[in-house]
Amino acid sequence: MTAQSQEKKMMTIEEYLSFERSSLETKHEFYDGELFAMVGAGRNHNRINVNLTKKLGINFETNSAHCEVFSNDMRVKVENGYVYPDLVISCGEAEFEDNEFDSLTNPVVIIEILSDSTEAFDRGDKFEYYKAIPTLQEYILVSQKKIWVGQFIRKDGGKWEYGSYQGSDQVLKMESINYHLPLSELYLNVEFDPK
Repeated sequence: MTAQSQEKKMMTIEEYLSFERSSLETKHEFYDGELFAMVGAGRNHNRINVNLTKKLGINFETNSAHCEVFSNDMRVKVENGYVYPDLVISCGEAEFEDNEFDSLTNPVVIIEILSDSTEAFDRGDKFEYYKAIPTLQEYILVSQKKIWVGQFIRKDGGKWEYGSYQGSDQVLKMESINYHLPLSELYLNVEFDPK
């Protein structure tokens, strides 16, 4: 999904959570007091999201990793705000900010499917927000325009190592959850616009 800034309406965290929990049709991300409406996603975005959710879900059912995958309706708490990643994985007991159980605080892997309107933010400021989450071990960016995945892995000492995969013969290796996903399966039924 894509965040679109609305008119500048500054809110407190409490006002945001109250507003968001009563919003039935539109989800909103929230950074430093500012509200951003989320807009719908296109066909490729949805196919990639479904492929990831299905493959990861099946993997977690059949192994002992004790992880679960949440699709784009799970809000994640970041410093000074809240976001809705395209996919988020938590391992062990999922932890939440409060007893509403709707703001996850301990993601291990976050996956964003890039779009024209969010790519710069996903690679920049949003990644900075994610880096501050102590449990986060991997941040994965997935293109919907071509077969390409970028991956950031937190190493000892808090340094982030970057790697990328391109082509349907490549296999994405998610180290923190011990899972390998062929890009041919990630991009199953995805149709790219001819150039």
